[in-house]
Amino acid sequence: MITYNKLFHLMLDRKIKAGDLIRHGISAPTQQRLRNNKPVDTKTIDKLCKALQCQPGDIMEYKEG
Repeated sequence: MITYNKLFHLMLDRKIKAGDLIRHGISAPTQQRLRNNKPVDTKTIDKLCKALQCQPGDIMEYKEG
């Protein structure tokens, strides 16, 4: 399973709020999917990495489960 806990820790560290992600094209329903560790498409990962200036491994990780 892919988890996005690292994303939310990074957002806290950088003081980035949900509204900031909306301005980068990450909708509220997509943010909810991320909070629930549901699948998102690679376009979303691309937008997140661009918005946060990071690599995919900085915002997500694989965990068996």
